[in-house]
Amino acid sequence: MRTQVAIVGAGPAGLLLGALLHRAGVDAVIVERRSADYVLSRIRAGVLEQTTADLLDEAGVGARMHAEGLPHGGIELSFGGTRHRIDIQQLTGGKHVTVYGQTEVTRDLMHAREVDGLTTVYEAEGVSVHDFDGARPRVRYQHGGVWHEIECDFIAGCDGFHGVCRASVPTAAIQLFERVYPFAWLGLLSETPPVREELIYTRHERGFALCSMRSPTRSRYYLQCSLDDKVADWSDDAFWDELRHRLDPEAAESLVTGPSIEKSIAPLRSFVAEPMRFGCLFLAGDAAHIVPPTGAKGLNLAASDVGLLARAFAEFYAGSEQGIATYSERCLRRVWKAERFSWWFTSLMHQFPDNNAFGQRMQQAELAYLVGSVAASTVLAENYVGLPLEH
Repeated sequence: MRTQVAIVGAGPAGLLLGALLHRAGVDAVIVERRSADYVLSRIRAGVLEQTTADLLDEAGVGARMHAEGLPHGGIELSFGGTRHRIDIQQLTGGKHVTVYGQTEVTRDLMHAREVDGLTTVYEAEGVSVHDFDGARPRVRYQHGGVWHEIECDFIAGCDGFHGVCRASVPTAAIQLFERVYPFAWLGLLSETPPVREELIYTRHERGFALCSMRSPTRSRYYLQCSLDDKVADWSDDAFWDELRHRLDPEAAESLVTGPSIEKSIAPLRSFVAEPMRFGCLFLAGDAAHIVPPTGAKGLNLAASDVGLLARAFAEFYAGSEQGIATYSERCLRRVWKAERFSWWFTSLMHQFPDNNAFGQRMQQAELAYLVGSVAASTVLAENYVGLPLEH
């Protein structure tokens, strides 16, 4: 098989890249080691920056997001038993975020790709990338017991943190930066109305909590927990009881509980790989960077990566190599700013095992300053809605 761009990974990053390339008249084939049903079953982020929403519109898949997504013009910070609203829309000149689940984004992109008759190979085994340091890169995989090879001009590594693309780069050619946090998030999804119409981020002496949602009838809640905890340790009743302890009295009183649809525990880490280009291999999304979910940047960073990459490839086939030459540099400028915000917000809102009384007071003082200063609130709002995408 011959194509212009071989995309490894059919998560939202790979699918969005494929959709943007199709709109630009660039041929692409997507190879995914999991089944389509498995990809859709992943429960992930649900807060889209304005930049991400714009890219979905550019890809021609934004209609359902606009019809069913929930525009949010603010968030609430809860500490000391009191909630404080940050009006992100007013502080950013009218920008907002949209609550629309990653599963729904993936579903929309899958549907569009199927309607357009574009090639996606699911359940590809033994995927490997070859010769990306030369002029004839290749992707090999086995499907249905038969080995296949894709010859291409470029390989886009959108296959996640544990994928084959970054792992195929020689160790001497890549630099890794990482911080692993000493706690995890226990998440619960339920068919219950959200406790509030906007997200609540809570700092409490028992640990962080987040009240989020996927729709007016489906809620997503998170609790800071130990890395040693197991999902089996947490019954639904135990989760709801602990969440009530961490919420302010009004929110706790209005919390509607119900059976969980899904529960999971995820460790938190900050991670960046530099550079993001190796010859004809380009990394994007979780293959190149991970952020703790506190700032809702994971999916949004992946979208900005592939937005830049799609334009770079389109420019290449129009006669300019400037976009691909500067791809890594431009992405990493935005990545490190998002890493900084996610690290700061995580450090501010969570309980750290080694945090002494002085550290606790510093968190309290910073939160008080944050909600009492227009300048400080604006910094939070600008980062939360997403920094501009470089052109």
